[in-house]
Amino acid sequence: MQAAWDCGVRYFDTSPWYGLGLSERRFGHFLHTRARDDFVLSTKVGRLLSAAPKPPATMWHDPSPFAYRYDYTAEGVRRSVEDSLQRLGLSRIDIVYIHDLSPENRDMGDHWTTYFDQATKGAIPELTRMREEGTIKAWGLGINTPQAALRTLEIGDPDIVLLATQYSILHHDEALEQTLPALARRGVSVVVGAPLNAGYAAGRDRYDYQGTIPPGMARKRERMSVIAQRHGVDLRTAALQFATANPTVAAVIPGARNAAQVQANARSMEVAIPAAFWSELKQKKLIAQAAPIPSQI
Repeated sequence: MQAAWDCGVRYFDTSPWYGLGLSERRFGHFLHTRARDDFVLSTKVGRLLSAAPKPPATMWHDPSPFAYRYDYTAEGVRRSVEDSLQRLGLSRIDIVYIHDLSPENRDMGDHWTTYFDQATKGAIPELTRMREEGTIKAWGLGINTPQAALRTLEIGDPDIVLLATQYSILHHDEALEQTLPALARRGVSVVVGAPLNAGYAAGRDRYDYQGTIPPGMARKRERMSVIAQRHGVDLRTAALQFATANPTVAAVIPGARNAAQVQANARSMEVAIPAAFWSELKQKKLIAQAAPIPSQI
């Protein structure tokens, strides 16, 4: 986090889910020493934590000793925000995302619509009230598939959507043609999560959060990497800049597990990528013809 701050990063995203409260505690430990108006912070609602002798099996390494349950009610949202403020030790949260309402969520599967119905009556109107009260500045959804965001446009007025795994240099057609235009028409901005497809665009053999590499993706990455090398750029740098080029995108959160990765990501945003690189990707149909590309200044 110090490396991110030193590189000029001022938007930080966390969640009660990450490490079962551990992420929020770590973020707060660092950020509480900074002037509150100098950064933007988002966290999420939808899971409530409770003390437990042993945490349940999750993807997290050494999580906090908490169990979790889903709760998208108005009361649950209020409590979740208050609990997050306690863990963070901060005076306010800027953005609150309704988290993981998605068929891709293994806990929910096809039952995600039941939880969405709960959010329709609870989380969505309650976050709107909290925004009107000034308790938060903005609200939206943090999801890995677009269905919940598009449904929310029909019943609410979100400000922002954290859309993960949907808009990247390797995978973007549906988001480019449907999801982002629908959000843009309502003035909803987007934060792109997993712009590197969980490290795949940076050379890791892991694709998104489920781990299964789609058919043909290895060949696509190889072709892109060869073109990038020919133009003197690496694919990770191109992927980060690609995700920021869409005018609906307000920020990207690529993630980093150490200071070196943070610094490498920051340097990537300063690289001037030749226009010929993007032209060749479009010519060879490796990115969509209509995809916005970084402007050359």
